[in-house]
Amino acid sequence: MNMKLRVAFLFFIMCIPIVDAHETGQIPTLDAHALPLGDGKVSSEPRRGYVYACMSSFRGGGARHVGDWIHASTWDETQKIHVQGEVSWPQASMSIRMNSDQRLISSNALPDGHTTGIFPVQRDDPAFQIDRNPNTITAQTISLALPLMPIMAAESSCVPMGMIGVALDGVPFFNALDDAGRDAVAHEVQDGCNGHPQHGGEYHYHGPSPCMKAMTDNNALIGYALDGFGIYSMYDENGRELTNNDLDECHGRVSSIIWDGKPVKMYHYVLTREYPYTVGCFRGVVANEGEMEPMMDRQRPLERPDRTGRHQPPAEALDACSGSSPGASCSFVSPRGDTLYGTCQSPADDLACVPQRR
Repeated sequence: MNMKLRVAFLFFIMCIPIVDAHETGQIPTLDAHALPLGDGKVSSEPRRGYVYACMSSFRGGGARHVGDWIHASTWDETQKIHVQGEVSWPQASMSIRMNSDQRLISSNALPDGHTTGIFPVQRDDPAFQIDRNPNTITAQTISLALPLMPIMAAESSCVPMGMIGVALDGVPFFNALDDAGRDAVAHEVQDGCNGHPQHGGEYHYHGPSPCMKAMTDNNALIGYALDGFGIYSMYDENGRELTNNDLDECHGRVSSIIWDGKPVKMYHYVLTREYPYTVGCFRGVVANEGEMEPMMDRQRPLERPDRTGRHQPPAEALDACSGSSPGASCSFVSPRGDTLYGTCQSPADDLACVPQRR
C-alpha cells in the first residue's frame, strides 16, 4: 500500500463512529438458550446460587410435565411457551408512601400497568398440556410497613413459600421454588409477563418479567423485599448483566444506587435471569417476620371461591372424604396433578380432605 492510500485508509478508519456498547443496549452475560437450571439448589443455610428455604420438605406439585425447553442442567427461555390471553385489570391498586421511619406499601396484588394471561388455563391453550394451573386471579390485601433504612441482620434468614417482596407494579414476588421445590421460573408455565396465580388467587412473579417498567434499565429499583432492602434491575450502572458471581449468598451486593432520590452506597438485592432470580435469603431484619407463617398457610390449596364469593373446598377434596368420619386420613389428586395427603375436616358445610400443613 503506497503512502497516499495508507493515509486515505487511516482517515477513513478515523471517521467511522465508535459505537459504545452501553449506548446500543445492555451487555448480556448469560446465554438465553442455556440458562442454568436451579433444580436441587435448595439449602438449609445461606449459600450463593441457592434458595435458603424455610421449608425442609416439599409436597410435590407445579407443572405436570417437563417442557421441551428444559435440557438436562439448562433451559432455553426463547423456547418456553406462555399462557395465552390478555386480561386487563383496571381495578389494580398500588401505593407507596413514607412516614418518619417507615415505607408503607399497599396493593391488591393485581398488576398495575399490564395485562395477564387467562387463568384457569384453558384446555385449548398449549400450556394446558404442561401446567394445568386451575387458579383464578383474585384481588388480595397486601399491607407492608418496611423500614426506610433497612437494618443488616446479624445472620441471614430463610425465605418462606409465598410472598418475599413486592414489585413496583404491586405484584408480589415469590421465591424461586415451585411446590415440588424445583426451579419455578423454568418449570411452571406463566403468562407473557411471567406471572401466574397460586391456589388462593394471588398473582405473582418468581423472577424477571418483561412487563416490569424498569427491568431492563441500568441499576434501577424494581421492588422491595420484606426486610426493606430494594430489589434492583439485572444490569449494573455500566449496563453489564449481573449474575450469581457478582452477588452474595442472599443474591445481593453493596454498590452505589439511587435510594429515595439520593445517591448512596448500600446493600440491595438484584433481579437476575439466573436462579434464584430475586432473593435467596433475607440479609436484613424482616420487620414483618411474624406474618410469614400466615402467608405460608395462605398458599395451601384448601379452598376456592364459589360464585357467591364464599370459599369452598375443591370437588376432589370433598370426594376424598365422602362416607368418612371427621379426623380420618385421606388423600386426593388435585386438578394440577399432585397428590395431597391430609385429614377429613369441615372447613365449609361439608366434610373435606384438608392437606397437611407444610
